[in-house]
Amino acid sequence: MEMDGARILVAGATGVIGGALAQECAQRGAAVAVAGRDPDRLAERSRALGDCPARGLEAYDLDRCLALAPWAAEQLGGLDAVIVAIGVVAFGPADQVSEEISEHLFAVNALAPMAVLRGALPLLARPGAIAAVTGVLVDRPQPGMAAYGASKAALSSWLTAVRTEQRRHGVAVVDARLPHLDTGFADRAVAGTPPGMPSPARLDEAVRGVADAVAAGAALVVPDGRGGVTVESRAH
Repeated sequence: MEMDGARILVAGATGVIGGALAQECAQRGAAVAVAGRDPDRLAERSRALGDCPARGLEAYDLDRCLALAPWAAEQLGGLDAVIVAIGVVAFGPADQVSEEISEHLFAVNALAPMAVLRGALPLLARPGAIAAVTGVLVDRPQPGMAAYGASKAALSSWLTAVRTEQRRHGVAVVDARLPHLDTGFADRAVAGTPPGMPSPARLDEAVRGVADAVAAGAALVVPDGRGGVTVESRAH
């Protein structure tokens, strides 16, 4: 997919990763629409991207999540790609994480992204792409993060199945299994205290990797072991 002139929705653009992804797509010449939960930061993102279309997003409102792509397509005159970078984390042993927190993790990390992307599939121009940020925990589950990891793994599993379904339709499905990044995400946990984290990978390289994967119609973005990421054309 040619990024220059592409019409791209970035959901979660009020976060650090989502905001950087929206900026990266715009710098490559894409027309961008943004969505996010924080109204002030959403307005700032829109202004920074030339007053691009912007819409509030609440993960618990799955009907609104499902309607997000149709709104973006109307605003942009069509839709070529959707990137979802929404998420929340919690820490603690599995037997100490409440059902309320577990439900919250699955709603924000799995159900909401699925709804946004499901709403986009019938609308995408061909070749098109959908992408979501999952995380390295999909491949390396960690103690003290069982519920969080399971919610991200659920989204990753969904992406894997949809990739096969959509191949014949010309829609690429990107699973961005990003390494730990220095975004303050762990410090905003809804429960628990973060354990010691590994040295963060470089945000700019991770963002470029996701944009490269969307452009190339790749399958995975994974850590390269050197503080960056690599793009893989086929899932493991």
